[in-house]
Amino acid sequence: MVKEALLIVDMLRDFVEKGAVLEVPSARKIIPRVKKRVEEAREKGIPVIYICDAHREDDREFDIWPKHAVLGTKGSEIVEELKPQEGDFIVRKRRYSGFLGTDLELLLRELGIERLSIAGILTNVCVFFTAAEAAMRDYEVVVYADSVSALSEDDHKFALDQLKRVLKVKVVG
Repeated sequence: MVKEALLIVDMLRDFVEKGAVLEVPSARKIIPRVKKRVEEAREKGIPVIYICDAHREDDREFDIWPKHAVLGTKGSEIVEELKPQEGDFIVRKRRYSGFLGTDLELLLRELGIERLSIAGILTNVCVFFTAAEAAMRDYEVVVYADSVSALSEDDHKFALDQLKRVLKVKVVG
């Protein structure tokens, strides 16, 4: 049996809450589906891993984006509806991919994970680069199309199409 983990990408207050610095309005719409996926994973004993932006005050990413998800601020917190529970994992990142400069791969190896299912935001940025890097590291990757979102429908569709056609990621839902 293939050992699976569920990755929840950047469902943070600075992205999800109304009026947040980098608000993604469509992120609020996927919360019920993401929550359902988390609950199903926990019921099946599938590890839930939260991949979270956690920037330093002077992070170079702020040359591109407004200051957001600074480690230790309210904005860097996971939204209340999706709060981690005991036994869940949190991996903090400073760039788009959940793998770059993090201990995600070490954690996945320790857990014996072969398949990653992904939900969260943004379809065309952090979800995309995490899924792409996972595929290039030979993990089986599933992205839940109904549980990811982007700032525009075009960005969302393009990213899912690229994941499916170029990287052979399984896009479902």
